[in-house]
Amino acid sequence: MNTPRGIRNNNPGNIRHSKADWLGATEYQKDESFVQFKEPVWGLRALMRTLVTYFRTHELRTIEKIINRWAPPEENLTASYVWGVARDMNVPHRKELELDRATLILLAQAITKHENGAPPPDNPEAYWYPYHLYNEASKMALPDPTA
Repeated sequence: MNTPRGIRNNNPGNIRHSKADWLGATEYQKDESFVQFKEPVWGLRALMRTLVTYFRTHELRTIEKIINRWAPPEENLTASYVWGVARDMNVPHRKELELDRATLILLAQAITKHENGAPPPDNPEAYWYPYHLYNEASKMALPDPTA
């Protein structure tokens, strides 16, 4: 099995290069399109920081609105992406979400799964990474949920 690009790059959300200077990015970026991170926790943190910005700056608070920005229809099958994330989170796609660690983790897990496919069958986790890694990244991305 070939390891998906997002997993190889430690960038499970497949965040594209931009003006952002991401913490934990590798010094030399060999992938022309997507950011490469030193470790998966940094890629998960970047994914979650982006989601925090969606909530706080852009006021995107439903799965439908979040995914339409994350994976725009001109580049993706966004409707399918929305439904997949809603199914994985067990939340209606138009329900307003709260910005907290639990929600960030669920969103990151669902986005990681959609971006990279299901993990290998021999993976004991339901997602690509163990829960504690998502939790660590959520603490880095949202140190104080009430701020």
